Amino acid sequence: MVTIKDFEKLEIKIGEILSVEEVPDSDKLYVLQVDVGGKQIQLVAGLKNYYQQSELVGKKIVVLSNLEPAVIRGVASEGMLLAAIDENTVSLLTPDKEVSVGSKVA
Repeated sequence: MVTIKDFEKLEIKIGEILSVEEVPDSDKLYVLQVDVGGKQIQLVAGLKNYYQQSELVGKKIVVLSNLEPAVIRGVASEGMLLAAIDENTVSLLTPDKEVSVGSKVA
């Protein structure tokens, strides 16, 4: 079980995707530049089979912004976007009302 203290350690924010590039030699990965409110972070995400680059730019998404950085296929990833996944698709979690970039998700 996760305690409330564990949950409080997570910095979950609304981010806006500023740009999307393909990861070289990968058929699944994009590199996203994301504004999380006063700070820009880079995410590597396996969205290529589900979203076109043009669909992602400007989209507001939910981001775990204090995840320990990782290197994926030689590219640094500084957080994680949140998405719903089933057998057939991936759907990004997005706010259903207009909120500011950097807004805290609680």
